[in-house]
Amino acid sequence: MEYKEIVKELHNFDKNRGWDKYHSLISLSRALGIESSEVEKIFLWKSSDKDLSKKDIDDLKMEIADVLIYTFYMCDKLNVSPKDIVKQKLDINKTRHWKFDK
Repeated sequence: MEYKEIVKELHNFDKNRGWDKYHSLISLSRALGIESSEVEKIFLWKSSDKDLSKKDIDDLKMEIADVLIYTFYMCDKLNVSPKDIVKQKLDINKTRHWKFDK
């Protein structure tokens, strides 16, 4: 499914439930923050990626999906393509130099 098709389906989903009225950028940013913390919660008390169970991995996929959904809504509100802004940020990062302690 292409990005525009996904966004259309998301809009149909939220309109059918009357949720579209809650989808301001500020509300979406708050929801995005909450969902991203739920990604982090999966890793609580684990030392490495190898400590993830199959259930943890399945849960992680669904939390990442929630993060992407709110990100897609925000991109749609801003009338930008996620692929375009990721490419733009990647191009900026290619010109940056970070110093790491050894």
